[in-house]
Amino acid sequence: MSPLDSWTRATHTADGISHDTYRKGTGPGVIVIHEIPGMTAEVIAFGEEVVAAGYTVVMPHLFGEAGGAMSLGAVAKVFPRLCVNKEFTKIALNETTPIATWLRTLAAGLHDELGGPGVGALGMCFTGGYALAMMVDSSVAAPVLCQPSTPLPLGRQRAADVNLSPEDLAIVRRRAAAGCAVLGLRYRDDKATGTRFETLREELGEQFLSVEFGGKGHSVVTEHRQQEAVDRILAFFDERLHH
Repeated sequence: MSPLDSWTRATHTADGISHDTYRKGTGPGVIVIHEIPGMTAEVIAFGEEVVAAGYTVVMPHLFGEAGGAMSLGAVAKVFPRLCVNKEFTKIALNETTPIATWLRTLAAGLHDELGGPGVGALGMCFTGGYALAMMVDSSVAAPVLCQPSTPLPLGRQRAADVNLSPEDLAIVRRRAAAGCAVLGLRYRDDKATGTRFETLREELGEQFLSVEFGGKGHSVVTEHRQQEAVDRILAFFDERLHH
């Protein structure tokens, strides 16, 4: 039995790009974007927690196996394919990942359907910054960044980069100044996140809400799950999407 058996599978197409999506739940919309190597059982379990908290969760399947296990072998299989896939940025500076356009249309469509103040968006690791890029669309009212790790922190500039073009960063700044807060979560000593939390504090000020954990770890809601991380995320969604 697959952990996705109780989810409704569909396909979302925008600008000629199509990806499967998995949907479950009722209430305000939240888009949960999986990490490398794909939509693992741990990612799905987190999605189930968001559903149980009273949300309509949509999980786009962007790469890797749907319902597969987290393993070094799975990561090794997926990563080379990502490196040549033009939908995703890996090391480029000051550039918004191309898949953000597709994700924005997914968010806008969900908001049009469900109404309310907007939808939540959460990315993790490789996709950690995607919720920030989605915030360029006004439909995203609750962006969450879990251990954002792209561009890969190779050198000081990339470690500080937040995976946005200057134009998109300016829009994110304006939305934050108008009251749209951004929640970020990471392990404090996680090298993969570089110094981009410091960049976000500089760019967004008090509207960047950072939650940092001690100890060794990376994936705050999956492999190295922290209950406080899950609680803070659900509280953020409640504040931003229910009121």
